[in-house]
Parts: sequence; C-alpha cells; structure tokens
Amino acid sequence: MASEELASKLQRRLQWEEAEDGGVQPAPRAASVPESQPQPLARVPTARADAELSAQLNRRLDINEGAARPRRCKVFHPYSEFPEFSRRLIKDLESMFRLYDSGRDGFIDLMELKLMMEKLGAPQTHLGLKSMIKEVDEDFDGKLSFREFLLIFHKAAAGELQEDSGLMALAKLSEIDVALEGVKGAKDFFEAKVQALSSASKFEAELKAEQDERKRAEEKRRLRQAAFRELKAAFST
Repeated sequence: MASEELASKLQRRLQWEEAEDGGVQPAPRAASVPESQPQPLARVPTARADAELSAQLNRRLDINEGAARPRRCKVFHPYSEFPEFSRRLIKDLESMFRLYDSGRDGFIDLMELKLMMEKLGAPQTHLGLKSMIKEVDEDFDGKLSFREFLLIFHKAAAGELQEDSGLMALAKLSEIDVALEGVKGAKDFFEAKVQALSSASKFEAELKAEQDERKRAEEKRRLRQAAFRELKAAFST
C-alpha cells in the first residue's frame, strides 16, 4: 500500500507539471483501486518527478523485486574506509567538520554549507550548494554526513572532481595543509593518486606515535608534581 500511495503522489505531481506547461487543468484523481484488485506498479520516470520521491519509489520496487542492494552499515570507521588518509588528516578534517556543524547533529546541512563556503571565500548559489551536496549525498537526505564530507577529499585526491566545481573549491580552500599532512605521503594532494603503500603498518606507526606522545606528557606532568613536592618540602623545613 505504501508503494501504491507513493506512486499515486508522483503521478499526481506529473499531471500538475503537464497542466502548468500546457495551460490546462489536470484530470481529476481517479478512484483508488480496491485492495482486492491490485494493479502492477510501473517504474516512474525520474526526469521531471521529485528526485527524493522517485528514489524512494524505485527502491521500494527493487525491494519488492528482490533486487535492492543492502543499505550501508550505519557504523562508520573512517580509518578503515579511507585507508589512504593518515590519522592526523582525518582528525583535522573531523575538527573542520565539527566547526561548521553548528547544529551539533552530526551533519552539515545546506545553510551550514553555505556559511562554510562563504568563510572559505568561495560563496555558492543556492543551486550550486544543492549540486555540491547531491554529488556525494549517498543516502539522499540532502545533507552531508562525516563520511560524505571525507568523500569530498577522497574524490579530490583521486581526480574525480571538476576543477571549477564547488567541491573542488572546498577541498582546495580548506585550512588543512593536505600537501603537508599527505595522502600516503603524496607531495601534491590534488595531483597525486592514491599510492600503494602499507596502510596497516602506517596506521600502527601513527597509533604508536600517539601513545608515545601521551606517555611523554604524563612523564612531564609527573616530574612537575615531584618538583613541586620537593619545593614545598624545602619551604616547610
């Protein structure tokens, strides 16, 4: 029933669009087909229909036909899904994502993306912003998740973005020095392709470096506390 209702809405929308183009009133809604006489659903063309409703209807039809691909798992592991990025680069990109996620909902919506592009010095039109989101919007929710945000930089590194696109401007104008951070040590983030290096060994090395840094910080704190206790004892005697 949900599929039939969705198809009916799309059909009604197409009738209104044709009526507006031709200057005639759309035909009245036909009586609903009784449940006892279900009619086969035809795949609705998406050229002029609403993109989101079309995608939902097509997925419903795929599910009914057993041809639907499974949804991506909601658990996101950036280090395993983007092994070409260093841990430091992912952390810097996460900080940037959180900076512009003013709603603190884990997404960057259209207005937040608008503010981001303005602060980066590359303001976009409303249609330009929607086009940016659409290019990496895997779940058709009209906003950017952190995974989709990382996908922008992945596409930039792989040369999959047009040079004059809004997403390329975002990647280039970000404050993160990608050339320094490196995509597996690539000297030029926007020209180098993903290099075949050992991601596992690099991940372990970076993780060990972080642990060593925490140990050094803890040792410095312990030494400061010991020095303070000695100084306090000297004044007490």
